[in-house]
Amino acid sequence: MPTIRVLLVEDNRLLREGATAILNAEPDITAVSVSGSNGDALTKARTHKPHVVLLDLGLRNLTSLKIVHSLRKEFPRTEVIVMDLIPVHADVAEYVRAGVSGFMLKDATVADFLHTIRSVAKGVKVLPPPLTGSLFSQIVEHALQKGDVKKIIQSVRMTTREQGVVDLIAQGRSNKDIATELNIAVHTVKSHVHNILDKLALHTRLELASYALRKDEPEESSTLRSSRK
Repeated sequence: MPTIRVLLVEDNRLLREGATAILNAEPDITAVSVSGSNGDALTKARTHKPHVVLLDLGLRNLTSLKIVHSLRKEFPRTEVIVMDLIPVHADVAEYVRAGVSGFMLKDATVADFLHTIRSVAKGVKVLPPPLTGSLFSQIVEHALQKGDVKKIIQSVRMTTREQGVVDLIAQGRSNKDIATELNIAVHTVKSHVHNILDKLALHTRLELASYALRKDEPEESSTLRSSRK
């Protein structure tokens, strides 16, 4: 039976050591852990070449999304699982786009914890029950039907502020960056994003960004670019 190498990136020492002990008690898993630092995570990853990285979504000293980008760039074959209490759909979409393979709630049972790691190591995309039935399936669906997404957005009335938020999302800006740019609170940005997604009957920012990048593009330009592929 092949051994699954796991790297745990977690700020909380008690959770870090407890989860590592649970993993190392399994015959098919070997785990090491590190606190939430991009440099430390990459150094450990280079040393241990993990099959799976378990990453705390709420690291104190560095954004978890930055770690995901770094890991996916340097270790494209390593799967990443993000852990949080209750991930917000809009935030989860950013991590999916960055290449995360799974999400795990921190109140998961030990059985679910181990099952998620083993499943992701095999290439399976995993979401906890509160998020299933929407996110990954909708990302695939809308990636294949971008034309339909464009028609949907064109038919929806958005405020000037909401349109500004959409344009900044298209630039890959985080909620914090958008708040700074528009001089509003982060929770206000989240509220705008929620309202936009609700109007469009969507759960992710992915299709919003895709459309916003193309909405002002002349049809002729799109056709020419497609013909060059």
